[in-house]
Amino acid sequence: MHSWTRFIARPAVSRRPLSQVAATPPSHAQRTYFVRRNTHGSLPVYTDIRNGGTRYLVLICNVEGQAQALANDLKASLFEPDSPAAARLGVRVHERGHIIITGGRWKVDVMAWLSSKGF
Repeated sequence: MHSWTRFIARPAVSRRPLSQVAATPPSHAQRTYFVRRNTHGSLPVYTDIRNGGTRYLVLICNVEGQAQALANDLKASLFEPDSPAAARLGVRVHERGHIIITGGRWKVDVMAWLSSKGF
């Protein structure tokens, strides 16, 4: 028997108690919104390129709660207040609770911002 086979045979089980695994960070309790991950476990942030590649939209789906509060937090803290990117940033709430971000190619920035907030 090879030495590498012992790694394959082990089940991937967490050694932490279930109460620690299922616990949510305390920062979620302070917010009035929640961004639920998709069925693959990824953040629901998508790009939509329109007008022959001249209009670039970033969409945040699966927003539960007050989507307008999330839009306000994004507008206030995604970029530095006096930066040129903050001046171009446009954030609006779609009627189904989706957030639409216009003004640049910011999918990576939005995903990093959501990850830093604990989503």
